[in-house]
Amino acid sequence: MKRLVHAACPHDCPDGCAVLITIEDGRATKIQGDPEHPITRGFLCGKVAKYLDRVYSPDRVLYPMRRVSAKGTHGDGVFQRISWDDAFNEIVARLKKISTEFGPEAVLPYSYGGNIGVLNNGSMDMRFFHRLGASQLHRSICSQAGGDAIISIYGRKIGTEPEQFRHAKYIVAWGANIHGNNIHLWPFIEEARRNGAKLVVIDPYRTRTARVADWHIAINPGTDVALAMGLMHIMVRQGWHDADYISRYAEGFDELQKRLPEYTPERVAQWTGIAKDDIERLAREYATTRPAAIRLNYGIQRSQNGGAAVRAVCMLPVISGSWKEIGGGLQLSTSGGFQLDRTALERRDLMLKSPLGRPSRTVNMVQLGRALTELDHPPVKALVVYNCNPAAICPEQQLVTRGLRREDLFTVVHEQFLTDTTDYADIVLPATTFFEHKDLVQAYGHYYLQVSHQAMEPLGECKSNVDFFRELALRMGFDDECFRQPVDAMIDAALASGVPQLAGINRERLERDPSVRLNLNGDGNGEPWLPFAKGFPTPTGKARLYDGELIALGMDPVASFVPPEESRHQSAAKQYPLELLARKADNFLNSTFVNHPGHQKMEQPHKLEMAQSDAQRRGIADGDRVRIFNQRGEIFLQARVDGSVPAGVVGAKLGWAKLSEGGRNINLLTSDRLTDLGGGATFYSTLVEVERADATSTVTEG
Repeated sequence: MKRLVHAACPHDCPDGCAVLITIEDGRATKIQGDPEHPITRGFLCGKVAKYLDRVYSPDRVLYPMRRVSAKGTHGDGVFQRISWDDAFNEIVARLKKISTEFGPEAVLPYSYGGNIGVLNNGSMDMRFFHRLGASQLHRSICSQAGGDAIISIYGRKIGTEPEQFRHAKYIVAWGANIHGNNIHLWPFIEEARRNGAKLVVIDPYRTRTARVADWHIAINPGTDVALAMGLMHIMVRQGWHDADYISRYAEGFDELQKRLPEYTPERVAQWTGIAKDDIERLAREYATTRPAAIRLNYGIQRSQNGGAAVRAVCMLPVISGSWKEIGGGLQLSTSGGFQLDRTALERRDLMLKSPLGRPSRTVNMVQLGRALTELDHPPVKALVVYNCNPAAICPEQQLVTRGLRREDLFTVVHEQFLTDTTDYADIVLPATTFFEHKDLVQAYGHYYLQVSHQAMEPLGECKSNVDFFRELALRMGFDDECFRQPVDAMIDAALASGVPQLAGINRERLERDPSVRLNLNGDGNGEPWLPFAKGFPTPTGKARLYDGELIALGMDPVASFVPPEESRHQSAAKQYPLELLARKADNFLNSTFVNHPGHQKMEQPHKLEMAQSDAQRRGIADGDRVRIFNQRGEIFLQARVDGSVPAGVVGAKLGWAKLSEGGRNINLLTSDRLTDLGGGATFYSTLVEVERADATSTVTEG
């Protein structure tokens, strides 16, 4: 028996691809992109094209397991198989005991974007933890600073449709490696280039996209706000701004003008490392070539002034007036277009039924190490991890793993593979892939909503997040009807938000048609949508170039460039003179896919990319083993001296710690300082030093 199943990829990527899964006799035999989907257009990225290898990997976790060896160890004999009944009994008993002795806030959930399907990312799990009274998790590690910044100025996280990029004549990929992690935007950009458009990439790293661009501008990390303010300085000085659009649809322009004299091309050149003439040229080309579109990505917000940086870049299409034009504007995220009923899914009201009778405390996920080692009243005594691999992706890695090693910490991990984090788990539970459950999938790079159908029965004894937390809630004795709600009813509830964008879009329609576009124009006619041509969804209907609410956060209510804390301290900057780009690999997705041989072959892991001048100064040649270190620790990699980074910058890719020398990855070197807005991670505000190492050097504890 052979059948074709429509599904949607729920991995943390803006493309939200529609996929076709071929099932023969109950087994998946083929995966392909849906040729009918307007964005997917029949092809998949190199990561998901190999997805059958993931589903049927011999390393899949297929059964519940209990740790029988010391925490922090991995390999044979570390876990023993148990039944789901045994696992549930132990989890229920431990959570009840901890809640009684320390209070329910001693339980901490930890999840993020390993699955961004609407239900399996945040629905039954949220209901469970709210009803329990567990600590809430501020899920800020990836996109919160940029998301808060775009809302601060525009009112919602929406932007230019990807289809409109084909009409642009000037495209700026600002911190956006489109070829590496947004590949389905690329055909629209190539179509624009065939019609005469120019592609400019602003990025400290020579990415795949930068290599094929018309112009690569290698900016110093963390100086994007200075460049954006400098461009506006020139645009206003030359009269290239759209005074009519600004007067109609922006507020705070006078305050912005007061800041701009500080950002002369000469000063901006010193901060950014970009030549003065190139700054002048970029401003002229962006302002006078119409339409102009910016594809902004989240990399620029992973520095200490990341929120200000995103605000400043988002001001550019307001100042130029390019929001009026098809093919103009900016895209950071389109997720704000999908106004699903999250209240019905997450049921925050259940916190009032918890033993606390009130909303519980919130813990920032970026500072997990501190939460596990310093937090008190109550201390964290239980950690439940799903959709995430914190032992690999969190900053201050040594502090995180120190906390995870605590014998009095009860850790449950719901996973598909034995990751860095499962090495510290007391109980490991088998999780489904998206082939094995049904979900609703939105996107943050386009405006199509999809139902992802279950293609096959779960392998082994795998359970989806929804099914796991449903059963856990019932076994805890939570008798609220919402814990018995079936998946289809949950999808119905999510779609019943009553917003115009979802008018006429219900589950039955999505089950029939895998390519349903939101009603962006209110009439479902599919015409190009100009989200901010006639104003913004802010209280005044105008873009907030000045946002007074930022003052209470200690921020400039417009935007200003502030060097990162480590760079401001001369002693630290002298001791550790190189800026580290803790990069994401092109062929992994954060820490997903890292363990698959097929994906590893597409990458060159364990490399430190250096500029020739920095390598020569340290006596380092291409291929040498090098030690990278700062006040937080040290790692060893192999030097790759190839011109991918400018002088003063080094780059290394994120991977699993246990697949790296000494069981450490680059997050040993990154700090858990927070961004100026949103409480995000500051991965790109990291200073290091590098030295040549001999073959016998080993990592030291510290």
